[in-house]
Amino acid sequence: MLQDAKDLQTNAVTKLVSIVHEKDEFTFKAPTGSGKTFMMADFMNRILSSNENIVFIVSSLSSSNLAEQNYNSFMLLSQNGTFPKLNPYLINSVEKGEGSLFIPTDYNVYVLPRDLYKKKSKLKEEGTLLHFLQNMTDTIFIDSKGKTFYLIKDECHQATNNLDELKHYFTKTFNFSATPKLTRKQHPDVEVTNLEAETCKIIKTVELGSDEDTLNDALAKYAKLRKDYRNLLEVNPAFIIQISNKDKAEQELQKTIMPALAKYQDLKWVYISGEAKEFKTNDSGLVKLKTEKWKDYLKEKSSTISVIIFKMVIKEGYDIPRACMLYQIRDSKSTQLDEQVMGRVRRNPRLLDFETLSEQAKHLAMTAWGWGIVPKQESTSQQVVLAKNYNIEHNIKIKSTTLNITQVKKRNLEKFIASLNDASSQLDKKPITNTSIFTLYKMLTSQDEAIQSLCYQYADSFEKWRTFTENLSNIKATYESYICDYEKSMVVNDEVSFPVSSCYTESDKNLTLEDWIWCRKDNENDFSFDSDAEKKWAEVLKDIRTTSIDETATSEQSSLGFELDAKRFLWGKNFPYNSEIKFEYYLDGVHSSYPDFIMKDKQGRVHIFEVKSVNKSATHHINEEEYIAKVNALKKCYQAASKKTGHLFYLPVLEGSKWQITQYNRGEESVISKAQFKQEMERRSTYKIDENSGKMHAAEPTL
Repeated sequence: MLQDAKDLQTNAVTKLVSIVHEKDEFTFKAPTGSGKTFMMADFMNRILSSNENIVFIVSSLSSSNLAEQNYNSFMLLSQNGTFPKLNPYLINSVEKGEGSLFIPTDYNVYVLPRDLYKKKSKLKEEGTLLHFLQNMTDTIFIDSKGKTFYLIKDECHQATNNLDELKHYFTKTFNFSATPKLTRKQHPDVEVTNLEAETCKIIKTVELGSDEDTLNDALAKYAKLRKDYRNLLEVNPAFIIQISNKDKAEQELQKTIMPALAKYQDLKWVYISGEAKEFKTNDSGLVKLKTEKWKDYLKEKSSTISVIIFKMVIKEGYDIPRACMLYQIRDSKSTQLDEQVMGRVRRNPRLLDFETLSEQAKHLAMTAWGWGIVPKQESTSQQVVLAKNYNIEHNIKIKSTTLNITQVKKRNLEKFIASLNDASSQLDKKPITNTSIFTLYKMLTSQDEAIQSLCYQYADSFEKWRTFTENLSNIKATYESYICDYEKSMVVNDEVSFPVSSCYTESDKNLTLEDWIWCRKDNENDFSFDSDAEKKWAEVLKDIRTTSIDETATSEQSSLGFELDAKRFLWGKNFPYNSEIKFEYYLDGVHSSYPDFIMKDKQGRVHIFEVKSVNKSATHHINEEEYIAKVNALKKCYQAASKKTGHLFYLPVLEGSKWQITQYNRGEESVISKAQFKQEMERRSTYKIDENSGKMHAAEPTL
């Protein structure tokens, strides 16, 4: 799994944890397929790590066994050591022996299927859940545990009216959904946007088909890419057909769908009506499987079922990562092809090993196709393209850097591990007592992916696996010693430029820009930035650019033999989507820094800016310790990168209304003010006459 994807998830959870004390109800928005259940588990684990008195009730939809899926995910993440503080229990309505239902009190995460707590249900009518909450919280009971309950509403866009009757037992409520209901005041406090998830390769980018395309057209496209999907991704892709008008389901099945499928005799299909556990299919092998078995089989990468036909039952909880196309049978009653529906085909089918794919395979894995009624609400993302008159791809070239562990990987791993004898006399000596294999596995899976990869390259037997895992601390120290020595590990890549097109998420931090490298596709001139600090630094660069343009040269000066083209002074935001302008650094794992701005001065030198702020705001919460660690890691990275690439790197930090700018020039560090920075940039815009030749040329750089 890409580190950028992990960072996105971790940062989102960090934001939610940082604001827990501020109010009693929160909304967490994340697109379907972005790892919402994983982030939910991470959030609970962090809260429980700091306060063991907290108990979570996770309300999940009963449809599609979503509650059981969540429970199984929590159990796995707890048992494999990812989130060890979780101790989950699945509440059910099945009586165990005689008497009333019973909920044990020695767990800290209770997963509750929403529909189990409703009128005439045992859980409600017998007062089982109510008594459980009372016994766990109220001090009037002799055996009360005095616990504090937090409620998590998974898929919160669905109403939980019965459960809301017990809201006074919940100190805090957390709403999780891809589509929270604004009408219920579920305004996102923390959001993972579609654009962010697409950029980090967690979910696919959707290409919408033409309104004129028929099911035959869509199936023809599927048949064409199916071979590539199998060869490049080793996955049999799934084509989903949604019948959105349940009253006409059987009619559409016979009139439209079956005639279209008849043209493709090699395609196996299944029709799921949603009214019962039965299904229709042309696969004789599938008929023999029990309900849960065939449902699981549909999700497998190697499943022979190519076409899955749903009738109004695919919104939540049914995840098929191999699905890449969705066609909605439309008529006057058709529902919109909303985010919940499209989420079925947006999951990355090769998320865990995405970095091992070829570029062609990556593009295929990250594209989904959809045909249907698109929601009319305006998108929150804005598309941009490079300004054509500046020839950006030719005029701005950046040398990015990566951290290369090839030397470690290609080394003889036998010698690599044997060399640890110098660091630890314990290597190759059998311990008096062996560490549990489960403990060793937890230790290994908690490590950076590069270390896990080293383990499985070295360990071709269980004995070697144990030797490796029992010496993880020494191996990690040796690995980090190498990877953090940027003189050895940092590699300069081929030159890259800005992508031809990109996009960004709109915000309230807007600035009118008519003279930089980007143009909006809608021809407007307002551009959004992620923070106040970014916007303010953009204003600084805008001022420098304006000053540069104002210094126009006469044709007489130009005839002296020096090209005085003011438009060579170029700058722009490095929108991460589609960008290859990034620099890898190490901080408990390899991460990518996508610097905020790139500027090229009149002398052709590249200036790279990563903007930071220590100002606190309603949307900007700082963990001081983590902030300092990240800034220091970036400084080390940029210092090395400036030496290896020849580019100038800057970390402008906004404190109050003042800027403190750390600058790196060929490995040398200096700290300057905004005034000094602007003064140096203005000097780069001046020219002088050479006394010997009489020709005009740019002033020498002073940075």
